[in-house]
Amino acid sequence: MNTKTALVTGVTGQDGSYLAELLLGLDYKVVGLYRRSSTQNTHRISHYLHHKNFTLTELDLTDPSGVLSTIEHYRPDELYNLGAQSHVGTSFSQPTTTFEIDAVGVINVLEAIRHYSPKTKFYQAGTSEMFGRNYTIKNGEKYQDENTPMLPQSPYGVAKLASYHMVQIYRQAYGLYCCCGILFNHESPRRGENFVTRKITKYIANLLKDKTIDKLKLGNISSYRDWGHAQDYVKAMYLMLQNDQPKDYVIATGETHSVQDFLDKAFKSVQLDYNNHVEIDSTLFRPAEVDYLKGDPSLAKLELKWNPEYSFNDLVKNMVDSDCANA
Repeated sequence: MNTKTALVTGVTGQDGSYLAELLLGLDYKVVGLYRRSSTQNTHRISHYLHHKNFTLTELDLTDPSGVLSTIEHYRPDELYNLGAQSHVGTSFSQPTTTFEIDAVGVINVLEAIRHYSPKTKFYQAGTSEMFGRNYTIKNGEKYQDENTPMLPQSPYGVAKLASYHMVQIYRQAYGLYCCCGILFNHESPRRGENFVTRKITKYIANLLKDKTIDKLKLGNISSYRDWGHAQDYVKAMYLMLQNDQPKDYVIATGETHSVQDFLDKAFKSVQLDYNNHVEIDSTLFRPAEVDYLKGDPSLAKLELKWNPEYSFNDLVKNMVDSDCANA
């Protein structure tokens, strides 16, 4: 049996680390690609960094020549593009950088595949932020699915929507196997500490060590999100590239919870009341907010046979327990 080769951009991030782990377990040769920084950022992949089938190499998605030469060299069976500037708040202060990485970077990859490796199956990481404030109503229920019109409310959402449309164009115009996973919020103990869920669980771990620390400052805790576990979601990415034909799918749990719900659940798991430890800071509110996200994953469940294993309660407990154990 020939071993497949997969390229994974953003391998040092939450999703990239879980996906590479999954692929190595399936006997893939995995080339992990990351953007160089002056500080070491390989802690999420340290446990398989020296695996015989794993190679780590630098790549900047905004450098066309680097992207072309990398794809020409490896000509992978599969390419998962998870590299991105993925923080919504940061995209407001760095809109140009966000668009360069999240939209132009995707075009660089698509062009390289088209010219040098047209048989490569390509997965693009989309996001529920592309829907923005839009939703569909059916039987009184609000949700977003593959047919809900998209109206992003952030530079991040706009950049991701541009890449989503480019994927569709390259699929239709050039016959490439390329698809986009429209993933709703997914978290884990490997989530970056500047994201609200990890900010909360990390704070709880620190609070248990030192009761005198300052209160946790948060912005809007009334927005609703469909939260799943990243380990479940990378399985969906893999399944999307095993389809006979490329297709875009919403990946979600079908449930929605407010940030306040997450707060309450996380603090109660250690017998604390968040009201005594959290302060709302108006400076942390976004210029434009997405109030409600709830995905309908029916199509993915039907056609990909994908089902999430982690519940919302499991996710919160997993993150709190992990941060407390490592505090």
